[in-house]
Amino acid sequence: MTLRLTNTLTRRTEAFEPLQPGTVSIYCCGVTVYDLCHLGHARSYIAWDVLRRYLLWRGYAVTFVQNYTDIDDKILRRAAEEGSSMEAVSARNIQAFEADMARLNILPPDRMPRATRSLEAIRALIQELEARGAAYSADGDVYFAVMRHAGYGKLSGRELSEQQNNAAGRVADAEEARKQHPFDFALWKGAKPGEPSFPSPWGPGRPGWHIECSAMVREELGDTIDIHLGGADLIFPHHENEIAQSEAATGRELARYWLHNGMVNVGGEKMSKSLGNFTTIRGLLDSGISPMTLRLFTLQAHYRKPLDFTAEALDAAAAGWSGLNAALGLNGGEDGSAGQEKATEPEAITAVPIATDPASLREELAALQRRFIAAMDDDLNTAAALAVLFELARPLRGLAHRLERGDPAAAVEAGQPEIASRSRLLQELAAVLGLRHEPSAPPQTAKGTGEGGATEERIAARIEARRAAKAARDFTEADRIRAELLAEGIELIDRPGGVTDWLRR
Repeated sequence: MTLRLTNTLTRRTEAFEPLQPGTVSIYCCGVTVYDLCHLGHARSYIAWDVLRRYLLWRGYAVTFVQNYTDIDDKILRRAAEEGSSMEAVSARNIQAFEADMARLNILPPDRMPRATRSLEAIRALIQELEARGAAYSADGDVYFAVMRHAGYGKLSGRELSEQQNNAAGRVADAEEARKQHPFDFALWKGAKPGEPSFPSPWGPGRPGWHIECSAMVREELGDTIDIHLGGADLIFPHHENEIAQSEAATGRELARYWLHNGMVNVGGEKMSKSLGNFTTIRGLLDSGISPMTLRLFTLQAHYRKPLDFTAEALDAAAAGWSGLNAALGLNGGEDGSAGQEKATEPEAITAVPIATDPASLREELAALQRRFIAAMDDDLNTAAALAVLFELARPLRGLAHRLERGDPAAAVEAGQPEIASRSRLLQELAAVLGLRHEPSAPPQTAKGTGEGGATEERIAARIEARRAAKAARDFTEADRIRAELLAEGIELIDRPGGVTDWLRR
C-alpha cells in the first residue's frame, strides 16, 4: 500500500514519494505568539501531528520543523496595550503554546526556530534576491518584485492580471507609491518610531512575515523539502509568497507536497474574535472537556474539510471517547498514559498478532490493521481509521465495564492471551492517532470565590462590559477586559451562541 496525499500545488491526490528514500523533511507554519492558541490551532496541529506519527509508524525517519513568529504587528500592539515588551509577550505565549500542545499529546517538533533568532539567514536571503533582480529597496524598505517570478500564483491559482483589475481605482498610500507593482510585498520594513528594530544593509528595521518562513525552511532543512504544512487561510498570500521568494533565490522547488487543513466554524460561522465565538484551547480544556475528547472530535472530520464546532458535536465526541477510553485502560493503559507531561512517539509498524493466538483471531486482527493502514493511506482518512479503533474496542469496552462492576468471570477473561493481543493492537493504533488512555479525574470546582479573588458579581459585570465592547466593535477594549480578568485568575470561555462562561484558575 502507498500513502496518497492531496497536494494543493497540483490539485491532485498523489502517491507520496520522498526526496530521499526512508526520510521525510517537513516544515509546518507555526503561531504568531501574541495570544493564547484557539481551536483552529488545535485542529491544525492535531492533523499534522497525526501525519507525523503515521510516517514514523510506517518506518520513515522524519525531521519536523515548526517556527515561531515572534515579531509582528499584533505582538507589538499587544505589548503596547500591556505596557510590556515584544520579548515578554512572545515568551509568555510560547510557554503557553507548549503547555497547550503537551495537553493535547502533540509531539514536540524536532526544531522550533524563531524569527528573531534567524535574522542573519533572513538578511542573507533578501540580499540574494536583490542580487538576482527579484527585490528592490525604497526608503529603507525592501520589496519582492512579483513580476520577476514567472510562477507567481501557481499555488493559489490567482492570476496577477486578474488581481490588478480587481484593485483598479483604489487609493494608493505612501507605501503603495513606493512599490513598482501593487502586489509587490515587503521583505524588510524600515524602522518606525517606538518599535523594536534590527540592523541591516538597508537601515534599521525588521523582516516581513513571508521572508521569515522562507529563510527558516532553508536554514533548517535546505532548498527543497518533502512536505510544507499549514491552514487553508495561509495559501494566499503567505505560502504563495514563500514559494516566490524561495524559488526566485534558489531556482529550485521549495516543497514537493503542500498540505492544508480546513478551517473551524462555530455553529456554522467562521470562528473569529469579531463574531464573539472565539474559544481558546486552554479555556475549553479548563472548562472540563478532556484533551482526548477534543482530539477525537477533530479526527472525526477529514483534515481538509471545515470542522463545525457545536456543543452537540462535542458531546457526541465525549460519549465516543468514554467507551474508547475504557477499552484503552483495560490493561492499565500501556500506551504511556502515565507520562502525561511528555507526548510519546508511536512505535514503528509491527505484526501485531502473536503465534499462540487462534488462527481466526490472528486473521481478524491482521485484517483490522490492514483496514487501518488503507484508511490512513487514503489521504489520512482518520474517520475511517477511528472506525477500526471502535471495532477493536467493542469487546474490550464491554469487558472493562464488567470489571468495574466486579464481575468475577470478567477478571478471568481479562487475563486471556486473546484479550491481550486485541488490547495491544488497539493501544498501538490509538497511539498512531495520538490517543492515549485518560485516568478518571475528580469533578472540577471551577467557580466560586477563592480568598482574595474576584467576586462573581464583579466577573459578571466585566463580562457584560466586554460583551458591550464587542457589540460596539471595540475589540481592543474587549481584549483588555479579558486580559484584566486573566491577571486576576479568571479565564473567559466564549461558547457557541454568544454565551461567555468563566473558570477560576
